[in-house]
Amino acid sequence: MGLLILLTSTLLCSYFHPGTVVDAQRLFTLREITLTIEPSNDVMRGTNVTLRCKAPVSSSEPGLRREYTIYKDNNLIYNKTSILEEILYPLGEARVANSGKYRCEINIDDKPQKPSQAMKLTVSGLSKPQLHLNKFVVKEGEEVTATCTAPGETGSFYFYIYEDSNEIKEKQVSSNQAEFKLRFSSVNTRRIHCTYTILIPPDSVKSEESNNVNVSVKELPITIHLDIDPENDVYEGDQLNILCKVINFEHSHESVRLLLIQGTQILSSGVTNVSHSMVAQANDPEEFECKLEMGNVVKTATKRISVIELFSAPTLTMSPAEIFEMENMTLTCKTEHYASERIRKDELIYTLDPSQNTHNHDRKGVFSGKSKSESNYTCVAEARGIKKRSKTLTVRPKVFVSIPKISVVGRAVLGQPVKILCQSDSGSLPINYTLFKDPSEVRTISIELRSQQAVFDVNITKPEDIKKYICKASNSHRHNNSQHLLSEKLNATVIVPPSHAVLMVVPDFREIYEGQHLYLLCRVDGTPPVTFKWYHVGNNLPLYTNTSNEDNSRYEVPTVSKEHSGRYYCEAFNHANKVVRSEQVTITVQMVLWKKALIGGFCLLAVSVLVVVCVLCFRSKRVIMDSGAAVSVWTKRPPEEDVAIDEESSMVTKEPDVEYTEVVHPRPVDPARVPLRKGTDTVYSELQNSPHGAADYHDYHGSVEYAELNGEQPEISHYHPEVNNFQDLPMPVD
Repeated sequence: MGLLILLTSTLLCSYFHPGTVVDAQRLFTLREITLTIEPSNDVMRGTNVTLRCKAPVSSSEPGLRREYTIYKDNNLIYNKTSILEEILYPLGEARVANSGKYRCEINIDDKPQKPSQAMKLTVSGLSKPQLHLNKFVVKEGEEVTATCTAPGETGSFYFYIYEDSNEIKEKQVSSNQAEFKLRFSSVNTRRIHCTYTILIPPDSVKSEESNNVNVSVKELPITIHLDIDPENDVYEGDQLNILCKVINFEHSHESVRLLLIQGTQILSSGVTNVSHSMVAQANDPEEFECKLEMGNVVKTATKRISVIELFSAPTLTMSPAEIFEMENMTLTCKTEHYASERIRKDELIYTLDPSQNTHNHDRKGVFSGKSKSESNYTCVAEARGIKKRSKTLTVRPKVFVSIPKISVVGRAVLGQPVKILCQSDSGSLPINYTLFKDPSEVRTISIELRSQQAVFDVNITKPEDIKKYICKASNSHRHNNSQHLLSEKLNATVIVPPSHAVLMVVPDFREIYEGQHLYLLCRVDGTPPVTFKWYHVGNNLPLYTNTSNEDNSRYEVPTVSKEHSGRYYCEAFNHANKVVRSEQVTITVQMVLWKKALIGGFCLLAVSVLVVVCVLCFRSKRVIMDSGAAVSVWTKRPPEEDVAIDEESSMVTKEPDVEYTEVVHPRPVDPARVPLRKGTDTVYSELQNSPHGAADYHDYHGSVEYAELNGEQPEISHYHPEVNNFQDLPMPVD
């Protein structure tokens, strides 16, 4: 049971810990794998270097087999199976080619393990190259074999051969030796050496220079002969005979070619002998060359001859120098000089190409005709078989300038610079445009390109000045005074900037009532069209915008109201882009008369109601005051009478009869208190009649009194019931 637990624990550990391996037969764990370079990572060439790969393994069984693999720059270089914990890989005497990055990997029971860390080996120093030649003395073009060796080196090589300090050949090989085939074409002593480079990606290492070897080059016994007849006093048209040949030529297995060359043109070719005949030309190259090519050996011979010109190349001229379409012209073809010792002047024959529309008067080079359109002419002079052409003459008949047109560029604004354009629809360049103001010349502009325009800058101070300008166009000195080239007078509108903006109100702003039509008229001084804008102070946006072809415009409010009251102003501008503003006008919208009358009536009615209310309140207070001074109609009855009355009243209806008795109180006469006015106060008392004819006072504890007031406040006498004792009351009546 304990062994089973141990085996289970080991399996779990191997699952969760890399480097620990468990199988059915044995257990092992790899501690680490290391690679070391001995004696050092940086060594000199020739040092014995050893790579040590160590992989200590703990195993349940001894003799565990390991497969070791060593890589250099990711390339497998060594593989070995061993039961040892380490292996050694000797590099022997290290070379530069051994430089690189090395790493070691181990495989146990076909289970790859984590590789070692990469280690870099650097080997310094290359062996000196050695150069060997199979010949030290050669003839021109003879082959020499040169061998360059890098003793004891390995790797990928580039070998280089130098003549003096100039590289002449290179070769890439995988061995430490390269062979070159050399040929020298010129006589001299050459000093040869070589170098090599070993490739160690991504770098390379270059060796020092090899030993120097001298090669002596001897001249071949070959002579090149060039003969030209005649060689002196050669004129154009003379026959030249040229001979090119090789003397002392020895047979060679190399390819041989003999060339006769004039300038850049090969006249003839052969092997050992070349001849050529030609007519001498003054404009041909003066140098002739005979050239022998044999392998890389080149032999040459050259001669120069001077050819005397028989006659010069003709020149073609035109008269007059300035010509217009359909005018007569004369073309003259002429040579400046000729060799009078060889030819006569009358031997020269001239022709014109093309000959259409021209006539040759006497074959002496004078041609006449009419100019119709642009043409290119060439003159040919010929004598004794020699033909020479003149340079091409391009005849461009000019087109008379048309009557110019004068106009204003953009708009003419008073007080601002104005641009006046003078332009013709047709005419050959250059064209001179002249601007005049009345008879005075302002300025002249010359137009030489189609993209240019004659634009004059002027200042206009008065609107009528614009009509004083006129321009003239000319493209020929012969037509400067032609009246037909004058334009018409400038006809343009001068824009007067707006000024003196005035805002008017219709009707009068002092008599504006609600419901009326309101017109705001804005007027300015300036050139139409004019754009008007109306503003209500407090609102940044215009109320109305209108463009008019007159100097005024209006803004209409169909029905005004109190909201239209306020300050107004207008702005105006035209094509001069100048904005003017009027003074502000204050508008007060008044109420209509019927509204005023209605409001007045309501006010009077309200005042009247208020007065009535005040009077009533006042009188009600006076009645209350008089009630305290008057004699009360009702007094308290004696108890015995009340009982008797109650008994009687219980036998009849409970609704009493009401009677009114007039009681007259004499008004006190007190001049100091009461105004002088006669009269009496009438007091109405309410009496109740019982069924038995007696007055019933039925539980009244006071009196109801109706008083007629005369408007004055009488003196109030206080009534005391116990004093009067009902004696003054009249008897009730039926």
